[in-house]
Amino acid sequence: MKKIIISTLAVSALFFVTSCEHDFDTDVKDITVTSGEADFTTYVSLGNSLTSGYRDGALYSSGQNESYPSMIAGQMKLAGGGGFTQPLMPNDTGGFVGFKGFPGKLTLQVVNGSLSPVESPAAAALDNVSAGRPYNNMGVPGAKSFHLVAPGYGSAAGLTEGTANPYFVRFASSASASVLDDAKLQKPTFFSLWIGNNDVLSYATNGGTNSQTVGTVTTYSAATVQNGNLNPATYKSNDISDPNVLAGSIKNVLDGLKSVGTTKGIIGNIPDVTSIPFFTRVPYNAIPLDATTVQKLNTSLYGPLKAALTFFGQGDRINPVAVGNNPVLIKDNKLANLSPQLTAALTSAGYPADQAAFIGNAFGQARQAKQGELILLTASKVLGLDATTNLPPTASSVFIYGASFPIGDELSLTADEVNNISTAVKAYNVAIKGLADSYNLAFVDANAKMKELDSKAGITWNGVKYTATFVTGGAFSLDGVHLTGRGYAIIANEFIKSINAKYKSTLPQVDPNKYSGVKFP
Repeated sequence: MKKIIISTLAVSALFFVTSCEHDFDTDVKDITVTSGEADFTTYVSLGNSLTSGYRDGALYSSGQNESYPSMIAGQMKLAGGGGFTQPLMPNDTGGFVGFKGFPGKLTLQVVNGSLSPVESPAAAALDNVSAGRPYNNMGVPGAKSFHLVAPGYGSAAGLTEGTANPYFVRFASSASASVLDDAKLQKPTFFSLWIGNNDVLSYATNGGTNSQTVGTVTTYSAATVQNGNLNPATYKSNDISDPNVLAGSIKNVLDGLKSVGTTKGIIGNIPDVTSIPFFTRVPYNAIPLDATTVQKLNTSLYGPLKAALTFFGQGDRINPVAVGNNPVLIKDNKLANLSPQLTAALTSAGYPADQAAFIGNAFGQARQAKQGELILLTASKVLGLDATTNLPPTASSVFIYGASFPIGDELSLTADEVNNISTAVKAYNVAIKGLADSYNLAFVDANAKMKELDSKAGITWNGVKYTATFVTGGAFSLDGVHLTGRGYAIIANEFIKSINAKYKSTLPQVDPNKYSGVKFP
């Protein structure tokens, strides 16, 4: 099998000519693999879930074995690199028994006649693998930029307080250590740093909301864009970090590594999170209606609602539906809450009090989604279900999620929320590129690569085409956010190309086609 290496200049030239239809490979079987001006003896990777090998909604052992840093380390070995250890999970399912929000991996199964990702039960309790330290892969799922420099992020006692992360608890050197502290102990000769995605991603994947659960009831409120607030300890979990917090945290990591003599490495920027399948799989107009249903909805719901909303000066929230695809009904917490007014109007119109209150509360902040707004992948779990039973609709069903009943605010992104995300990503990436330049580091434009994947042409490797299409595109796993092994290989090659360009090394690229993609039943 020939070895592959990509020339950055050649790639640029080819992309110019072929509009990204194909990647470009150069047969380098006769080229000696060297480290150039770099030293790969001790390579340490820092980051979040993308660095850890997380995929399919969980961290599990076979996924970790296909993390992009482990692929890079394998190529570094050919140029004198040392071993690369990872804090492997104790099973191939993942999750932590007894921890809410840490299920096992998604698998593709046939549900009601269709293929759907299905969550697995968590496979084991939280373990501790700190005895196996040091670990070269220090990617911590869920970590934001400021978490890397937070003392106690690996403290078991901090789990109940929400100041610690169970993935870091597994392998932290002490209860007071930070991720940076443990990286410094290894005195890396080379590092990679890909962090900051979660500083905006959690806002995006939660529809711009924070949640609060009391008993069995969960309520959602608007998350905050924390511009001007430089104290992340005051942030709620899904708030967008101030760009200066992100830049300062990354600078602290770089300075910390520099203090132990680590000055050579690579840093990646933040992908545009709204170009990934989690946000693009479900269109804003995902409600197909036939003529009979249209007539029924307009007569019994949309017409009366529009009349009432028009009376209150908000008639543009709802328009009559038509045959074909129609916008999803969403809840928008930026709208004035007209629940009391709608309830009173419906009661006056003769609706029973309980029914008037039900409709009034449901539609007080409801409107139809608009083009450019995003319906999240998680909405696909409820779209089309009976809103009163959460079951598939029957002949007597009246309120159907998305069609005649709004989906929750946490399941969509309005135009304002999309803009908040885009603004943050742009600011983060300006800061990250500036830090890469000022610290004389290699830089990988992960944002550009993700956009390339999201293009119609996608990326082709040795005859296999990869795109950002959910499930069938080959690059993204079943959670719609994280990559498959093949997708991580594409990213690994971007890191390798930038390392070679910066440090005059000749690391060969990996072959994405050799790694795993989505597994079908």
